[in-house]
Amino acid sequence: MASTPTDEPTERHDVDSEDDVGHDESAPTAGDDDPERLDLTAMETEALHEVELATEWTQRAHGHLLAFHHAVGHGMDHLDSAEPKLRESGHERLADRLRDDLLPRGVTDDDRWSYDIVEAFQTAFLADVTKFGQDAHDRLADGQRHVAERSQETTWRDRARDEE
Repeated sequence: MASTPTDEPTERHDVDSEDDVGHDESAPTAGDDDPERLDLTAMETEALHEVELATEWTQRAHGHLLAFHHAVGHGMDHLDSAEPKLRESGHERLADRLRDDLLPRGVTDDDRWSYDIVEAFQTAFLADVTKFGQDAHDRLADGQRHVAERSQETTWRDRARDEE
């Protein structure tokens, strides 16, 4: 569906047979994945593709933050294991330094722990990018995602059928 001048959700009126009574009109039906049905311009398709890629890359960044959080946690576990070993082997000052300086501190200058960074990213930037992606796809493509890929899929399948 082409973009509308308002931010109001668009209604679908493409299901109107009596056979469809009681069915969810927003549920996918045969042909719903046909990018031609959407009547998007090439620029709209490209824009949605960029938004989709941005969302996917942001999700990947979230995964990297989780890996960072887990790696820091494992590192801290090893420091925690080292503290009594240092103490038992007579290195009280090093053990005290671990206990008092490294183990209780966060990973940033302002003493934020890695979980806090992950949570802040999830509730702020990741949530905002995800919501924007959903809004853009709802407004331009009836909520359909991967519009450029669907168009490419259709082109390649048509080409394969034509060459048979």
